Amino acid sequence: MPKVELRENPSPEEIKLLVDSAVSSEGVLTIFARCRVHYDGRAKSELGPGDRVIIVKPDGSFLIHQKEKREPVNWQPPGSVVRLELREKPVLVSVRRKPRETLEVELEEVYLITVFHAEDYEELALTGSEAEMAELIFENPEVIEPGFKPLYREKPIKHGIVDVLGVDKDGNLVVLELKRRRADLHAVSQLKRYVETLREEHENVRGILVAPSLTSGAKKLLEKEGLEFRKLEPPKRGRKSRGKQLKLF
Repeated sequence: MPKVELRENPSPEEIKLLVDSAVSSEGVLTIFARCRVHYDGRAKSELGPGDRVIIVKPDGSFLIHQKEKREPVNWQPPGSVVRLELREKPVLVSVRRKPRETLEVELEEVYLITVFHAEDYEELALTGSEAEMAELIFENPEVIEPGFKPLYREKPIKHGIVDVLGVDKDGNLVVLELKRRRADLHAVSQLKRYVETLREEHENVRGILVAPSLTSGAKKLLEKEGLEFRKLEPPKRGRKSRGKQLKLF
């Protein structure tokens, strides 16, 4: 079997052949097509005709991308079951059982369809990343300061996601903004925004920028805004343990 099977401007029968091939062989299916999308589940939605990229993965993940933005405009999670139905036009159907959700993609015109028989058994090992910095802080909170207690990692708030949220020895809420490289003015502005958001609901909130170093402008802005800095180098090796999430609110 070749690594990649493809057809340009395929007939409905060729489309079905390749979709069936992808499903049976656990290949990655990619379709470049003009299509309509119908979703029925926890809500209902309709997406009119347009050129899109459709990706179906062996685990059932189903993604429909428009030509802009990173996130898919429609999607189904892993575990969904995919099939192609030959109606008046070919229709790609993805069904999720619990909760019941159905995504139907009417393929008005298919420009290219491919099946990639991918072999990939490796897991991503992040080294020297902000994620590893967070893990280091959960394992050794003293690197921030004595008595610091990390509670949440990647905590969503109204205006973004806080890298690490914790409390100090006096019970003050502490926001940590992590940067794996030299932190600049943008990093300080980001930290300031998170701190101000949390101060809408909590009286005592501190903000600490954690990075290997600072630009001179970032240092001045930190001092002006009453924010703090802790020097921390990203770990140089992969780390597998995860900090425990504690309940805060």
